[in-house]
Amino acid sequence: MNQMTVEKPAAHTALAALLKNYSAEVTTHDRASLDAAGALLPRGTEVFIAALMKDDPDRHVAAAMKVRQGGLEPVPHIVARNLRSKADLDSLLARLAGEAGVERALVLGGDRDKAAGEFESSLQLIETGLFQKHGIKRIAIGCYPEGHPRIPGAALDEARAAKLRAAEQAGLDVLLVSQFCFDAQPILSLARHMRALGCNAPFRVGVAGPADRATLVKYAVICGVGASLRALKERQNLAKNMLSGETPEGVLSKVAAAQNDEPSLGISSVHFFTFGALANTIKWVENCTRDARE
Repeated sequence: MNQMTVEKPAAHTALAALLKNYSAEVTTHDRASLDAAGALLPRGTEVFIAALMKDDPDRHVAAAMKVRQGGLEPVPHIVARNLRSKADLDSLLARLAGEAGVERALVLGGDRDKAAGEFESSLQLIETGLFQKHGIKRIAIGCYPEGHPRIPGAALDEARAAKLRAAEQAGLDVLLVSQFCFDAQPILSLARHMRALGCNAPFRVGVAGPADRATLVKYAVICGVGASLRALKERQNLAKNMLSGETPEGVLSKVAAAQNDEPSLGISSVHFFTFGALANTIKWVENCTRDARE
């Protein structure tokens, strides 16, 4: 009994510390979550805005403006393979900065088979010099705890190093944000691997927020996180917890404990993929942080 009394508050405190300054992701089409963001999130929270493949700039800018008007920090996805030209990138960044006050962006290559225009990779976007031209001070780049379904691990390491060098030369701060994952071990292994390679950028861990089983399975398959989904199904108690849409507490508690024991992991916070249910994620975070305070 005494052991449980000591350990439970410590675990809650570690988890609450990890959840501090979390970010959440919505899409340009998710009106319910865009409305909930301004009403429920703490002011200044970063809201990442995923643009769908066929979204036009007006929709992307409007979503960023909605986030900004809610007292939050919009972080739009800028996807290389969705852009037709450098002029289009210049125009989009000018509008995002000028109309929505955007100072941060997530820069991605994109998964479409055929690029819409001249850009194939996020590195090419960074090298244009247009982010700093439009007052964007920090970029986020993606990383993959379970690897990428189309890119070998060594190539991912090389690309990440190249993007970090390009961002440094451009005077841009960098945040690493991982694809969501249902198992703590790949997340921790990735953190240790990146640190061993000399990567010092802060690392924000991506997880799925509370969602129903069908939604989680659907997006896991789309995003190539099947390995940890299989691991979840093999561990019945955790699988039931996550796949029923309850919470990501099992994964994040292990990540929080590891970061507490190994500060060199550099895991700075959590990024939630909300799948159209931002309000559920906000409620869960509030409950976790309330437990740590009580």
